Amino acid sequence: MQTDGVKFKSTFDAATQIYSRAGLVNGLYAGVSAYLRQWMYGSFRIGIYAYLLEQMQLQNVSQGRDKNDIAFSRKLAMGCCSGGIGSFIGTPSELALVRLSADSKLPPAERRNYSNVIDCIVRISKEEGVTNLWRGATPTVLRATLLSSAQLGVTSEIKGYLSNSGWFGSNGSNFYGLPMMFCSTLASSFVANTVANPFDVIKSRMQSMPVDANGKALYSSMSDCFTKSVKSEGLLVLWRGFTPAFVKLAPYTIISLTLADKITKTVTGKDAL
Repeated sequence: MQTDGVKFKSTFDAATQIYSRAGLVNGLYAGVSAYLRQWMYGSFRIGIYAYLLEQMQLQNVSQGRDKNDIAFSRKLAMGCCSGGIGSFIGTPSELALVRLSADSKLPPAERRNYSNVIDCIVRISKEEGVTNLWRGATPTVLRATLLSSAQLGVTSEIKGYLSNSGWFGSNGSNFYGLPMMFCSTLASSFVANTVANPFDVIKSRMQSMPVDANGKALYSSMSDCFTKSVKSEGLLVLWRGFTPAFVKLAPYTIISLTLADKITKTVTGKDAL
């Protein structure tokens, strides 16, 4: 829904058309083999955030303050930092995910027919140059910076608030803290999706844009893509695909951040978020 080309009336219409045209595996689950993105981007950003959070807590303890006395703005900043670093490292696999997902929407003569994520990355580096593996890196990193800031920072802030509220038992310990983490991560998913969706639209369009025989791309830059998209389709185009993006983001956020927090707590005795 976020890329150029086929227009869909709704999330259901998009799912129906894609399924009827390409089926379940090659249509709705196209690009699922780009697991490399989550291995790199997801693990880097969560690991970096947990490290930065621990350093802030140790600093507070050394100064005789409550270890969790960390300003919300600092949590957002740590989320920005971890998301930006993780995203830049994972941009090639992100590009492969977008290419694999968008390929089935192209006319047969224009399809690149990548077989999997590795084939996609190798072919891009050979046919378009290694540096093009970072095509769309600017909106990708900006999106990830805002997304991680909201996901990780907001989750930490809400988790701390709910833990002290008593609504979920002493320190949020009811049912091993799972209800508290569910509420925290669900709220942060909505905030993150709202903030990051415009960058997701621009990123997807830049990474899947066609290039003519002379090597000229449809968009010359992130700002050019933004201007042309808004001018031709209106401001709300920046939040196109919000519902499927949220349906995708919320379960991932809830599961990944809850697992990261609980595994870290079990292994190290410290909180990851």
